[in-house]
Amino acid sequence: MSSTSTSETRTPDGGSAPNAPLLQVENLHVAYGATEVVHGVSFAVGAGRSLALIGESGSGKSTIARAVLRLLGTKDAPVTGTIRVQGRDVSALREREFLPLRGRVLGLVPQDPGASLNPVRSIGAQALEAAALVPGAHRREEREALVTRALERVGLPETERILAAFPHQLSGGQLQRVLIALALLPGPRLLVADEPTSALDATVQKQILDLLDELRAELGIGILLITHDLSLAAARADEVVVLQDGRVQEAGPTASVFAAPRSPYTRALQADVPGLHPDRFAPQREERDVRRPLTGAASQVVASQITRTFRTRDREVQALKGVSFEIPRGRTHALVGESGSGKSTAARALLGLEQLDAGQLTVGGRAVDPSDRAGLRELRRELQLVHQNPFTSLDPRWSVERIVAEGLNAYRVGDRRERAERTAWALEAVQLPEELHRRRPGVLSGGQRQRVAIARALALRPEVLVLDEPTSALDVTVQAGILEVLASLQAELGLTYLFISHDLGVVRQFADTLTVLRGGEVVESGTVAEVFAAPREEYTRRLLASIPAREGAEVPA
Repeated sequence: MSSTSTSETRTPDGGSAPNAPLLQVENLHVAYGATEVVHGVSFAVGAGRSLALIGESGSGKSTIARAVLRLLGTKDAPVTGTIRVQGRDVSALREREFLPLRGRVLGLVPQDPGASLNPVRSIGAQALEAAALVPGAHRREEREALVTRALERVGLPETERILAAFPHQLSGGQLQRVLIALALLPGPRLLVADEPTSALDATVQKQILDLLDELRAELGIGILLITHDLSLAAARADEVVVLQDGRVQEAGPTASVFAAPRSPYTRALQADVPGLHPDRFAPQREERDVRRPLTGAASQVVASQITRTFRTRDREVQALKGVSFEIPRGRTHALVGESGSGKSTAARALLGLEQLDAGQLTVGGRAVDPSDRAGLRELRRELQLVHQNPFTSLDPRWSVERIVAEGLNAYRVGDRRERAERTAWALEAVQLPEELHRRRPGVLSGGQRQRVAIARALALRPEVLVLDEPTSALDVTVQAGILEVLASLQAELGLTYLFISHDLGVVRQFADTLTVLRGGEVVESGTVAEVFAAPREEYTRRLLASIPAREGAEVPA
């Protein structure tokens, strides 16, 4: 099928519209109840073209995508304006008239494959349901053949194993490929990709994006990309629409918008992209180094030849194989690598949540020993964790103040007045507005919840924070704010960070040293500056090449 941007379509009166875009949105307005959240948005996506809707959380990106697909899910969300699909105005179609377009003309690749696939049904059972949408595929054998071809097309050749598996038995990258295959099965002309790679590590992200580009060229499909990652949009989209509070701030060819952004909002977003501004936190680092020079500083965390093996009835998996690293007091060390590289296992071992097979971990000179429960409890006053997903790690029934005071109460720190003062100090340190202190997590934004999680970890005034993907689910502006808080706290309090991340752009900005892991083994380690400037190993070079801003997207810093 041609990848050219022209396509002959049929208009409602039966005539042809040879150059009509696959999707054309004009003056779109969407309201939730009495509150309008999308204000007069217009754009078009042509065959074989990619357009990115970019902006912060709450900018209206996903609402627009759901309006196009009629997936808003409530009658209290009126949509006005014009939506044309292949030249046909579908705005006034009844649901039963629009239904044949969903899947067969307009496909969706959702953000979270874990939430989009049924966990108690095999991939094969769910794939056959999608194949039922294909015209003419009446027999089971025909549907199975279509499913097999779709999986092979997206780079999943072991089709028998994939089809027999349940979602939890596949990696994040495999699940995302499955979703793309299911979206492609009915042969749509346009794919709506809603944050399709936000939860994936850098190399898998690159593979998924390469796949979408190949499908665009091979099948001539259009792609509407919803993303908060500006470096990704800069590298992958032909055109961009920048949204803020449901309004278009600017739009046009990607190269033009990023080379010379006209709106202050776009310039501010661009300034927050980690891949484009590696020296963003240099001032805080300089302040930290003046206050606490590295010369003579002892290592706060030491991992020496740590090994961990997981055993099941039929196999053994070595998650860590003689891994060693050190973190000087008041510095940041990053563990990077693909999913399954051993990053999280190393972090869990440091927190005393994994019993090592061999090797030793020390924090402030004290050994981490999971079998010594009293010693481990005392150690954890100096060692706190900030989870990846604050929504699931904060008790939804408690107020922010109670959540932050949880550790103080557990360790019976001081009297009630002192605990209240420490709680107030921690919330002030993360710059959370006072009017939010008595609210519950459910009414907070993602960035606000993450600030609460950091405040909870800070309340005990620990020496070490383990930061497990603390910004992976946040848009660039909120992410920059959280990292700014962490950098300032390190400069002021001398905190030591173990930073786990698949975002190498953030690692380059934020960390002092890093260890690259693959399959539980150290590939290489050193200062961030040294490794990024001259990686010794091919695996590291491949990881660094997966940073979107390094992929030939000529975007000025």
